[in-house]
Amino acid sequence: MCDECGCGDVVIEPHTHDHDHDHGHSHGPGHTHDHSHGHDHTHDHDTARVLSVRENVLARNTELAAKNRMWLAAHGVTAINLISAPGTGKTYLLERTLERLQGRVGCAVITGDQQTDNDARRLADKGAEVRQIETQSACHLEAQRVGELFPEVIKEDTRLLFIENVGNLVCPTAFDLGEHFKVALLSVTEGEDKPVKYPSLFSLAPVAILTKTDLLPHLDFDMEACRDNLRRVHPGMFVFELSAKTGDGLSAWIEYLEKLA
Repeated sequence: MCDECGCGDVVIEPHTHDHDHDHGHSHGPGHTHDHSHGHDHTHDHDTARVLSVRENVLARNTELAAKNRMWLAAHGVTAINLISAPGTGKTYLLERTLERLQGRVGCAVITGDQQTDNDARRLADKGAEVRQIETQSACHLEAQRVGELFPEVIKEDTRLLFIENVGNLVCPTAFDLGEHFKVALLSVTEGEDKPVKYPSLFSLAPVAILTKTDLLPHLDFDMEACRDNLRRVHPGMFVFELSAKTGDGLSAWIEYLEKLA
């Protein structure tokens, strides 16, 4: 389970009390009844302790995120936290994005996965400084580890920092990294109901990207229903619909980023 958010490695072992009660009733020599009762009591305060740990961790993360935000502002960098389920195409979109922005906007990337530096190696030759965080058991990035990399990854000409979070629609949403805003990615292969099934992310992110639109002819995905669901969860959300593979719709995303920079 996850170290920071309480869905993982923060495990409080329940207190159990094994009471062996020996009720020996003697009915004369050689006639004794031994009644041993084992009682296992798990107390509600164990749950309270887990919640307290989670609240303390989130509070500490929020403090560090605020420091990250101040650092980024002082260096003139806009940070974008990319969040999606695994397989939505975050890394592929970043590849195409960095290629388009190379020589035009200074970029940096911090990418997170539980294990391997596969994504960092994919992005290494795209004209941006890239650092990988391996979170091990944690299902999200957190502010301290991200902020520690700022001096390494952000150079004098850096204007955009892309933070590619661990593939997960839930836990990364709860952890502020000091970014300016979150971007929610949703692949058309995932279903048009994801915004209403996972509203936390889509309600917080002012921008959504619908990816892999080149696959629409082969799917039963209802684009209009997806748009409606996004509007239900986050009225006024800015939505890009694109295919990083074919390039369709990618120019609008690049123009948006150039304006941010």
